Amino acid sequence: MIKVVAKNFIKTDKVDEFITQAKKLVQETKQNDAGCVHYELYQDLSNPQLLTIIEEWENKEMLAQHMAAKHFKEAAVVFKDLMEKPGEINLYQKLA
Repeated sequence: MIKVVAKNFIKTDKVDEFITQAKKLVQETKQNDAGCVHYELYQDLSNPQLLTIIEEWENKEMLAQHMAAKHFKEAAVVFKDLMEKPGEINLYQKLA
């Protein structure tokens, strides 16, 4: 299993738009992407501009297929214009 934590730093006036677009991505990913165990959107309680997608994938190959999918690529283009600064993506492998 691969866990992904993708932090997105969103412009103040673009938070609602990001949430709308991210919810669409979450729905399309859950419906269409094989190997997706979990794919969820979270908003930081102390900083509403910090929105994080926490994902779990069966393996790196399934994650790569997701990142090559049309719905992911389209969302990435939209997200770029809504971000205050580049996001942070960390991949984790469960050890215990």
